[in-house]
This record gives sequence, C-alpha cells and structure tokens, in this order.
Amino acid sequence: MLFEYKTIEKPVENILLKEKGSKFIGFAYPVNNEEELKHALEQIKSEHPKATHYCYAFRIGLHGENYRANDDGEPSGSAGLPIYNQLLAHEITNVIVIVVRYYGGTKLGVSGLVKTYKESAKLTLEESHIITKELETILEINFNFDQQNIIFTILSKYDAKVMDFAAEEKCKVTASLKLSQKKSISDKLSEMQHITFNFKN
Repeated sequence: MLFEYKTIEKPVENILLKEKGSKFIGFAYPVNNEEELKHALEQIKSEHPKATHYCYAFRIGLHGENYRANDDGEPSGSAGLPIYNQLLAHEITNVIVIVVRYYGGTKLGVSGLVKTYKESAKLTLEESHIITKELETILEINFNFDQQNIIFTILSKYDAKVMDFAAEEKCKVTASLKLSQKKSISDKLSEMQHITFNFKN
C-alpha cells in the first residue's frame, strides 16, 4: 500500500518559450480536486484573454488515476499529451500544467508542436520544487474525562496532530495522523476500555 506521493510544493508561473514567433507560457499548480483545477484554468484565461490556445494536462490521485490531456484546438495529440507525458516523466500527481500559446503567424506542424509543448512543460516543471507528501487520515476518539492523559500520550507517540478537542464528561478528540500509522494506533486503541474511535477517511 502506498503512503506517500510526489507533487510540487507551490505554483510555477510565466515560464516563457519562443518558437518561430509563437510564444508559449508555462504554468504548473498543485491541485487536489476538480474545483482547484477549474480555478487554475479560469485564472489563466482571465490573465491571458488574447491567447490562441490554453493546452493543459493534469493528474490527480495517489496513482494519478484521475487525469486528462487537452489540446484546446491544436491538432489531436500535439499538445495535451506531450504535457501529460512530462507529468509522468517527473512521477508527480495532484498537479496541473497549463501551456498558453500566442500564435506568431508561422505554423509549426504537428511534430513541431509536440516538441515545443513538451519542452515548455519540461522547463516549467524543472522550475518547480518537487516534494514527497505523506498521506494522512483523520481519527476521532471518544473517551472518559479521566482518560485524557493516556489518550494524549498515545496521540503524541504516533505524531498525531490534534485538530479539535471537546472536554466534557465524555471527551472527544479529532486528530490527523500519517496513514502509515493507522494500523498501529488502531491496535493500541482497541486494547483500551471505555473508548470508541473511528477514521474519517
């Protein structure tokens, strides 16, 4: 089972490549869902309203299972796919790469487009900082007031981060922890009395 994935740390913007009068401008954004994808595309279109094409590719999900390559009017397979292949080459996911093209009057032909879109995506990703992120899970524990110390000791042992804590007669704590620790902490909590716990994701 995979507990981590590679992605980019922060956005990379305005990486310029010129080819036979056409301008290609590369952008890369870390994204976690369709909403963030849409937002990134809308932002680029509003910043570059006069561009000829907005070609892009993205991968989302631990194995990059949610993906798309879009040629946006360029000949089929000449833009989105070369961009997508760069995401694969860098082994990253939860990333969208957008290449904005301003047509310069000279046609590049399909092979020229493939080469230039590939190069633009490559240059953009080379400017990014690739990081490894560990998957996390959210844990909720209900317990008696007098069990607080022991619960917090367990949470700290497994490097869990407390997100919310309600202390009444019956206490409830919500914490996030690395998915790789899920089984160990479950085994530990299962041995205890007067507590219930569940994982949110």
